[in-house]
Amino acid sequence: MTDTLDTLPTPCLILDRAVLRRNVRRMTDRLKPAGVQLRPHLKTAKSVEVGRLATAAFDGRITVSTLAEARYFAAGGFKDILYGVGIVPSKLAAVTQLRRGGTNLRVVTDNIPIARAIAEAARAGDSFSVFIEIDSGGGRAGLPYPGLPGLVDIAHILHGAANVELAGVMTHAGHSYHENTPDGIAKVAEQERLAVVTAAQALRDAGIPCPIVSTGSTPTAMHARRFDGITEMRPGVFVFNDLDQAGIGSCGSGDIALSVMASVIGHYPHRNQLLIDAGALALSKDISAQEFMPKAGYGFIKDAPVADLAVVACSQEHGFVQADAPLPYDKLPIGSKVRVWPNHACITAAAYDRYYVIDSEESDGRTVVATYDRINGW
Repeated sequence: MTDTLDTLPTPCLILDRAVLRRNVRRMTDRLKPAGVQLRPHLKTAKSVEVGRLATAAFDGRITVSTLAEARYFAAGGFKDILYGVGIVPSKLAAVTQLRRGGTNLRVVTDNIPIARAIAEAARAGDSFSVFIEIDSGGGRAGLPYPGLPGLVDIAHILHGAANVELAGVMTHAGHSYHENTPDGIAKVAEQERLAVVTAAQALRDAGIPCPIVSTGSTPTAMHARRFDGITEMRPGVFVFNDLDQAGIGSCGSGDIALSVMASVIGHYPHRNQLLIDAGALALSKDISAQEFMPKAGYGFIKDAPVADLAVVACSQEHGFVQADAPLPYDKLPIGSKVRVWPNHACITAAAYDRYYVIDSEESDGRTVVATYDRINGW
């Protein structure tokens, strides 16, 4: 028997493949004409099937955020993988194991001791491919731009070591998420571009090759006005989008491919609320969209019968749903199902082990046309 939205258990994760494909086409149309490769950050989807769709028009390179993801995507046939979290010596053996199996698993560092540890590990005959991380303003990891202290020293250690490839430089402009206008995001995108292009040129001026110049977040990929000097971008959430992306102008509400389906489990007219069986564990408590969409709470109800119907509070397994207007309880009876657009797709999806896939263009949008698995953990 084919599942439909009416027969699925709740809470569960719903993915509209038609919207996903549109999102991938839009990113492809942004990057292809600029000659920029897409290395999607699959920490959002954590799914081989989504990864294949995202990379179909490119050469198959991807980014991951855990070694578990690296192993999963390597088993799924992906051969060029950037492990985009700063490497430590204790993880080099796991990297080596994947590289020996034929996967070009690349690592990231921003400091001299780790560069030396990589060079030392490579003396035994194992090979490594390394990016130097640049902080283009996000304030998380990387050599701070514009000073770039230690850049050439790190590069000399890596480039001079046997069996080590200095793959290039990379950055992530996480501060693009704090902007909410195209002009503001474009300004961050240019700062991001200048940081890595400057770093790449500094290496080349020192006689050190820098083949890959890697940037990317979904906002900067969508709103950058120049790609000069960039060879690849690493957006991630663009495949699904979410209320946060809608709030900062990187997509519209019709571009959100992911939702959490929940059941209505209680009516409380005295406080103009209803309860659903999706709480903090099913939705996350990420309210990153709050600054730009103050009524979003922990997620808007999709196709709601009243405006701004949102999950306004969460306990572990309960979501409290409310709107400014009186709730039409007759249209939301107990046992009925609703779909919640998430604030942050990456964190919300992390609670689930699969996607129930529908297709609003190829079918009725209610029939489950596929199930995609995903990897969790580290």
